[in-house]
Amino acid sequence: MTGDARTEELRVNLSALTKRIDAAVAAAGRTPGDVRLLPVTKFHPAEDVARLATLGVTDVGENREQEAREKAAAVPQVRFHMIGQIQTKKANAVARWAAGVQSLDSVRLAEALDRGMALALERGDRSSALLPCHLQLSADGDTARGGVGEKDLAELAAAVEAAGHLHLTGLMVVPPLGSSAAEVFSWARKLCDDLAQRYGRPMDLSAGMSADLEEAIIAGTNMVRVGTGVLGKRPVA
Repeated sequence: MTGDARTEELRVNLSALTKRIDAAVAAAGRTPGDVRLLPVTKFHPAEDVARLATLGVTDVGENREQEAREKAAAVPQVRFHMIGQIQTKKANAVARWAAGVQSLDSVRLAEALDRGMALALERGDRSSALLPCHLQLSADGDTARGGVGEKDLAELAAAVEAAGHLHLTGLMVVPPLGSSAAEVFSWARKLCDDLAQRYGRPMDLSAGMSADLEEAIIAGTNMVRVGTGVLGKRPVA
């Protein structure tokens, strides 16, 4: 697989994207290496994830539980992070394979993931006792599309902090269509910093995709999630 045309395509894409991120970090006056890249592999085959692994990629993001679970089994050397909405009934399944969750948006889901983690540990399905969790923000208050509103953020953060098998690591946000991405990212960064002050440790912001990663980096994101820029156009699902 190493050295084939597809691997070379991914290598070129990764190099170009890394240069783009580095340029944005420099333009923002931030420290080199301060922003991590999470390639999003939704709809792309497990073989592409394996190719990315040969290019040094250690972590990827997935949107759908079943697809992620199957790829995680096929490419165990890569850590898979759940970035899509999670149905509460799928929490046990997510807890078995996820290296992290970036779409935690309700106390009910937090409780389900905590129970799922306990079950996964009991059954020997995973060795790590804590599941890193980003809370997904809803920038417009429409939680039907996923995300917790600002007024409920403190309650959710406290629930995750109190859970035995969850670790609060920061916030994730996707700007709603028609919104100012820069304003959304700045708002999310402030909330992230507020959480860091409350709990006495750094909190990561996961924000920015192909179209708006420069704005996210200026606002202070720690991670950008990019699919098309790394893997190209997604196959038809």
